[in-house]
Amino acid sequence: MASKLVLPPMVPFPETAWRNHLIPEEWNACLDAWISLAEAHLSLPNADFARQSAKDASLPTFLTSFAAENSQSHNILSSSDPFKARALRKHAFLLSYRLLEVDNPPEPLLQWQFLADISKVYGKSHTGKLLTAAWKQHESSLEVSISQLKNALIKELDAGLKGDLKATGAQLKRLDHLLHASPKAASFFMAGSDFVDSLIHCYKLMNPPLRKAILSTLYLCLIGLTEGEKPNFSSLVDQLYSLKTAAEIHKVGPTNVNDSLVAELVTATPILRQVQQRIDSSGSGSNRAKSVITALEGFRKPGGSGRPHHLISRKFNKGTGIAKGANDYGHRPYGQIHIHRMSLISQIQDLFPDLGSSFVVKVLDEYNDDVEQVITHLLEGSLPSHLETADRFEELDVTSQITSDYAAGLVPHSTPPQLPSRRNVFDDDEFDQLAVDTSRLHFGRRNPEQTADDVLQDRSNAPNKVAILSALAAFDSDDDERDDTYDVEDVGGTVDSAAPGNNTEEASADVTDGHDEALFRAYKATPKVFERDATTRRSKSRISLKEETGMTDEAIEGWGLMLSRDSRQMRRLEAKFSTFTGSQKDLAPTAWRASPAGSGTEESDVDGNHRGRGGSRMRSGRGGRGRGRGNVAGLTGEKETEVARQRKEAKKGSRANHNRRDQRARKMARGGFPG
Repeated sequence: MASKLVLPPMVPFPETAWRNHLIPEEWNACLDAWISLAEAHLSLPNADFARQSAKDASLPTFLTSFAAENSQSHNILSSSDPFKARALRKHAFLLSYRLLEVDNPPEPLLQWQFLADISKVYGKSHTGKLLTAAWKQHESSLEVSISQLKNALIKELDAGLKGDLKATGAQLKRLDHLLHASPKAASFFMAGSDFVDSLIHCYKLMNPPLRKAILSTLYLCLIGLTEGEKPNFSSLVDQLYSLKTAAEIHKVGPTNVNDSLVAELVTATPILRQVQQRIDSSGSGSNRAKSVITALEGFRKPGGSGRPHHLISRKFNKGTGIAKGANDYGHRPYGQIHIHRMSLISQIQDLFPDLGSSFVVKVLDEYNDDVEQVITHLLEGSLPSHLETADRFEELDVTSQITSDYAAGLVPHSTPPQLPSRRNVFDDDEFDQLAVDTSRLHFGRRNPEQTADDVLQDRSNAPNKVAILSALAAFDSDDDERDDTYDVEDVGGTVDSAAPGNNTEEASADVTDGHDEALFRAYKATPKVFERDATTRRSKSRISLKEETGMTDEAIEGWGLMLSRDSRQMRRLEAKFSTFTGSQKDLAPTAWRASPAGSGTEESDVDGNHRGRGGSRMRSGRGGRGRGRGNVAGLTGEKETEVARQRKEAKKGSRANHNRRDQRARKMARGGFPG
């Protein structure tokens, strides 16, 4: 009957996002289904198990997902029924063990990811035997997966900054659990020197998380050579010698001596002490091993690891009785665990996430809260017998203890005043009172299919015509507005703002200080009065200038220095404070007068040969061709008159009468009036 039994497939263990959507009843139903199917598979005989269970693809899928999710957080099943959670963990481990014992186990169970995850979930004490048996029966298949990982890690480590440092660090941390539980895996990675050389090379990068992962990986690989049925001490000494050589090369280089992987390894980890103890206990000690360890001791950083070898043990009140208030240290107990003990538990669980908090408390009690001794004994697997047989996954039942702990004799106090609540303009509106019509509620746009043309054509929200007419009626067209008659844009001509004096901004930026005139006149008269020396400051001219302007010596000297550097400021001040008053005694005649003797010159106003302003301007011997190139006021029909008129019109067209127009534009821009 058992051979004909067909079991349903097992669904994978859900991820965190899916588990959060399951209600407690559904989650308990899933636990019951997994436990029942696991028990059914485990109850099959070996022949039926190899024929049916080993070929069921749902089993490795469930086991790999279960190990991966539980390795990310060791308290996934803590919120479930403790009996069901313990049963599921036990059945998953037994299924993994039995599937790895068959001749052709499922391929996903021989991958290094599953082996590393299951080592983290169940710890070294449980998975050590499983991995040892797997290496004996399926060594070739395991080496294929681990060799691929080794080659990929060497490639990424050698790439340095060009590689994916974050992914490399995550892979090393995941691999550490397998190296800790399986000495065969550690020996495989330490075969040859390429992997260690890559770790040393990548440690030069200033990436603290990656450096920490590299350090822990190298430590576990070296310790793995001293464990197992046949420790490989010869390979260990060779690796230590290569580390010594790398440290000496780094010491000769330009970088800091203490900033190397070897210096950090011998300082932050007990590798040298543990190696020496294990070599001595095995009886295979040699002078070469002792000399290498002694040489590596010389690379220890000054100050050591910064942690004392023997912590001072303090006897704390563990809060096993009823709490009556604060203890001697001022701490309130949390259940039966104080805050300082919770910190110690978290430190140990960071390195051993598979251990339960109750088991960690028992180990701390055994070694008087000495965290270093606890970690050392856990790594070496040298715990006492009563702790070796204890349940390593037992958690503290804090919830039931919190309800029983109370402080007796508390005096009741009045309720403290409540904090003021924040209010805004939307309080007590129709939404707040839940009086809004549900037809008005919508997500996103009310009408997603509506286009811009539809919005423009919709006149339901357009302004009312009556409102527009009312606004126009209220507008006073006779209201005084700014007079823009003389704005540059309305002059009617083009003003060349590049010419000096025509830029309105330059005119508006003119100096308005009342002391500029006095300073400018003093500068034009005696520029030396602005010099910066003690003699000039004590001079009478400087003293009088200070009395007139009320300025200090530094301000006067700064004004003169800025004026000497700014030529435009100099021109503006000259134009503003020029001495021309506008009066002129003699007015030279500008009308043309003929010289009776014909003695006029080229620049004179009278011309003896009719070369004056307004005259024919004819040069002697040229037949009436002067500066005007002919007389335009001659008799009509004469050849020279017609030619002169044509030339005048041509020149007038080339200038386009621009000069007169531009002059008028400048005048109007300054606010002047024609005429």
